[in-house]
Amino acid sequence: MRKQAATRQADILSVLNASVAPLSAYQILAKLRRDDPDIAPPTVYRALSALTEQGRAHKLESLKAFVPCRCDHHKSLPVLTICEDCGQVDEHDGGSLLPILSAMVAPGAFRAARHVVEIHGQCGNCAA
Repeated sequence: MRKQAATRQADILSVLNASVAPLSAYQILAKLRRDDPDIAPPTVYRALSALTEQGRAHKLESLKAFVPCRCDHHKSLPVLTICEDCGQVDEHDGGSLLPILSAMVAPGAFRAARHVVEIHGQCGNCAA
């Protein structure tokens, strides 16, 4: 029997929340296959797409991986810091950056669909 989309999304969020590092769609698929060996990649991709559209997960474009959303920022800007040593991802509210970014792209009449800023470096634990 097929699972409902909301249940599948909840399963994926559980996997993301249990991970200390970002996960690719195929890493998520591998974890879900432990309990559901018949799950197919398109199912995971559809659920991840819905979760990112709903603002419940973020896609790290630079890593082609996903993390759960840990902030409430419907009209804000998630700033994700990514440690290149341990893989830890922290989420920060970059709402104060939105007017600056909007002014930057306004001359070209660009209309942003979503805002996400990724910053790579070292976390405090790895830099010490």
